[in-house]
Amino acid sequence: MNVGTSSFTQFLTQASPELLPGRRPLPPGMAADLAPHGTTIVAIATAEGVVMAGDRRATMGNLIASRDIEKVHPADSYSLIGIAGTAGIGIELMRLFQVELEHYEKIEGIMLSLDGKANRLAGMVRGNLGAAMQGLAVVPLFAGYDLSPADSSRAGRIFSFDVAGGLYEETGYDSIGSGSLFAKAALKKKYRPGVSTEDAIRLAVEALYDAADDDTATGGPDVTRKIYPVVMTATAQGTHRLTEEQITAVAESVVAGRMENPGG
Repeated sequence: MNVGTSSFTQFLTQASPELLPGRRPLPPGMAADLAPHGTTIVAIATAEGVVMAGDRRATMGNLIASRDIEKVHPADSYSLIGIAGTAGIGIELMRLFQVELEHYEKIEGIMLSLDGKANRLAGMVRGNLGAAMQGLAVVPLFAGYDLSPADSSRAGRIFSFDVAGGLYEETGYDSIGSGSLFAKAALKKKYRPGVSTEDAIRLAVEALYDAADDDTATGGPDVTRKIYPVVMTATAQGTHRLTEEQITAVAESVVAGRMENPGG
């Protein structure tokens, strides 16, 4: 028990490294088709903070493995994480990251800066590189409200990663997953700096609709089963998940608009 370390991941590396997602031995060969994969996540910077949304579909090859998986979660009180890639490892990585941030705050008595959180997550993604090279890749999207921004107009910040743990700060908006190309194309046309949180929520749902329209691995609003995207915000008031009633109203409004104009 190393009381001095404020990193839970470092503690596991010393005490039980086999519990870390990237430390488990894998048989040789590619394993990409052995586990469900999740897509698509979008994040938008707003005047008040950030909005993050994710579709609900997970696929296994050409099959739908799950229709209602949740890929967007609070990382802590002021930040959000969304995962794309191998669903099981991604959920485990997300939960470990939540513990990492909580452990740091308990040991140090203060919250990590937003940059510090992003760097910690980059290290965890890098630790999964071996599995990623065998097809079990996880790529997160991280966003949050910066409590001490250098520029007060950019309190909402978005960070993306690559499978090797590379960390990149994005401007305005970003998307990950197989439908990200179509989601970002949709956002490019309609996003404006300083957009309100309310408008950004609709933009995020519309971007996911466009992604689902062209990407079979992305699930669109399921009006029959009442399965709609998970949408969360991070502002000075903390993180908040839209209620079922709120997201239903937004999603059904978007679907109704597309009935009249399918191209948006």
